[in-house]
Amino acid sequence: MNILLTGGAGFIGRWVTKRLLQDGHAVWIMDDLSNGSKGNLSEFLHHLGLKEIIVGDIKDESLLEALFTANKFDICYHLGASINVQDSIDDPRTTFNNDTVGTFNIMEQCRKHQVKVVFMSTCMVYDRCTDEEGITELHPTKPASPYAGSKIAAENMVLSYYYAYNLPVVVIRPFNTYGPFQKTGGEGGVVAIFINNKLAGKDLNIYGEGTQTRDLLYVDDCARFVVEAGYSDRVNGHIVNAGLGRDISVNDLAKLVVGDVSRIKHVPHIHPQSEIQKLLCNYSKAKELLGWEPKVTLEEGISRTEEWIQTGYLI
Repeated sequence: MNILLTGGAGFIGRWVTKRLLQDGHAVWIMDDLSNGSKGNLSEFLHHLGLKEIIVGDIKDESLLEALFTANKFDICYHLGASINVQDSIDDPRTTFNNDTVGTFNIMEQCRKHQVKVVFMSTCMVYDRCTDEEGITELHPTKPASPYAGSKIAAENMVLSYYYAYNLPVVVIRPFNTYGPFQKTGGEGGVVAIFINNKLAGKDLNIYGEGTQTRDLLYVDDCARFVVEAGYSDRVNGHIVNAGLGRDISVNDLAKLVVGDVSRIKHVPHIHPQSEIQKLLCNYSKAKELLGWEPKVTLEEGISRTEEWIQTGYLI
């Protein structure tokens, strides 16, 4: 198939690119490189399936029009977005324009050219988990940050094209994804930051009390879920979760990563109002409709991520 992947130079985008190329598709990547980097794609640059890397913005409607007209895409995996919760609180306009308006621009092209859309949303749209069954797709949403609000708005826009135009779309909500190629600095995920600090001999700083829990999904499992959502007609018009189905408190995660509790410090939360106290995924719908379930345990995923970060230190 001919596939457009927005945000393909990002952390998850890199793994989705790898899987799509392995599956034999022709892939066009569009990324403004505000969060991703061409370095993430360096191993694929000579792959015959990688047709073009377009450095461009999904808010540029004329660029999108030219791209969709020139190439007959079968699927658009739309991962391009502003993803930082704290940034969205400090600067909501940028997040709204990228995540909501940008998604509208993508939807318009997909409608005109009859292209299936896989829209990458987030578990951050959910209210806290209240039981051990985990969060299903019917769980209440709560836009605790402009990032979550922008994603909920975009989700509704995407689904409206299914109902109004019969366009094949699916909204996917992966839980907290981690693994190799994730940034290890301020914009990175908690696992990557913790491992990086451990290897650098620094303390592991936890915002607030550290009792908040996260359901951590290894990136290769996430990419497999993303890609397969595009292949299946069974999920058209649906919202589908993916996660490990196990949550862990940030305190316990820090202990798992570093071992030495004396290196764990608690610091005041920058934006406590945006914190979700408990996130636990129920992925039974993904299992039923896609036959998907995670393969990599948290311990194995942390080990693989540490090995990758360590390799970076040796270069």
